[in-house]
Amino acid sequence: MKIWIKYLIGCTLGIFAALFLPFENQIFKSVLHFLTELTLRMGRYFLLPVLFFSITIGITKLRGSGKLVRTGVLTVVSALVISLITTLIGIFSALIIKLPRIPISVEKISDPINLELPKRLLSLFPFNGAAGLFDGDFLLPVFVLAGFIGAGFASDAIRAKPAFTFFDCLARISFEVLSFFTDLIAIGMIAVSCTWALSLFDVLKTGTFTGLIILLAVDGLIIIVGLLPVLLRFLCRENHPYKVLFAGIAPIIAALFSGDVNFSLALNLRHAKDSLGVKRRIGAVSMPLFSVFARSGTALVIAVSFIVVLRSYSSLGVSLRDLMWLTGMSFGISFCLSAFPSGGPFVALTLLCTLYGRGFEAGYLLLKPAAFIICAFAAAIDTATALFATYYIASREKMIIAKDLKHYI
Repeated sequence: MKIWIKYLIGCTLGIFAALFLPFENQIFKSVLHFLTELTLRMGRYFLLPVLFFSITIGITKLRGSGKLVRTGVLTVVSALVISLITTLIGIFSALIIKLPRIPISVEKISDPINLELPKRLLSLFPFNGAAGLFDGDFLLPVFVLAGFIGAGFASDAIRAKPAFTFFDCLARISFEVLSFFTDLIAIGMIAVSCTWALSLFDVLKTGTFTGLIILLAVDGLIIIVGLLPVLLRFLCRENHPYKVLFAGIAPIIAALFSGDVNFSLALNLRHAKDSLGVKRRIGAVSMPLFSVFARSGTALVIAVSFIVVLRSYSSLGVSLRDLMWLTGMSFGISFCLSAFPSGGPFVALTLLCTLYGRGFEAGYLLLKPAAFIICAFAAAIDTATALFATYYIASREKMIIAKDLKHYI
């Protein structure tokens, strides 16, 4: 059975469970919370070993073939362009569709959010390099360590051959273990989707956030079903761009219901290789970078959410100066959330309200009840972007082994 079918069945059962099981019972709630947490942990369980060994091999092969710099530049440019486009889509959609005001919250402002960027930068070079292998949220230290080792392998290929072979074997073994877990957590998606559905039902019950949720859903469809395939069609002359979307069904489902881009990254890596035929050297390097930095869905959600907050506080509208500021800040902050694989958009909204000031410091509290659902939409778009962009890079570099749809996993 195809993986996407397993995930779809699991999510359907989870939604039905949310509809018919008595989760107002504390025991049911506790069991559901435990199963959801267990599934999310299993989804991330073997991600770091796969990234460490696979990135090392990928960097070695790309540097050996002289394509490392070109691949890096393409990845950075693609991330910048798609994030800017989605930011503008979010702003225009929020301006065109005037959503109802959200009642002002009387909740007290919490402690200020700090992205701690200097601390994050220092963590890329810990006193013990191996320390970077133990943070399941912040993946950049793993990338840096693996990158240096891969560059070292490429600098003296003959002497490094035994170690390279060892790492290559571990990369393949780790990927097989990861594949086992991605199959296994299809069952756990029942609990994950049930938790998501209960949150959604609670949010929709109030009626306050219905318009916002519909707007984000429509924006997500426009980007995932429209923008990304169209860009792939014209940039790569890809005759069948929707095959990438077909391969991304399971990762997008996982991202939507978990709200966690690291959770869906494991599925993205597997589908890029086993379904789309993206060679490991590209998938292992570009995919994590896109997942960490190209948070296009997050940028869109930040922009839409902030405009909703502004309009809820004031009827004066949004000035051109504010729009320019919001575009730059939403776009920029989306690249600084690598330490927040889940909940990143709400963290960014909190920071944005604080930076904007003018009495809006507590504006993020208006959207706090719907934060989980909002972040889930962002994660789904982020995951789709990572898969499409990785396929684009692989196509440009001619590192794809074409596969028939019937052979997609």
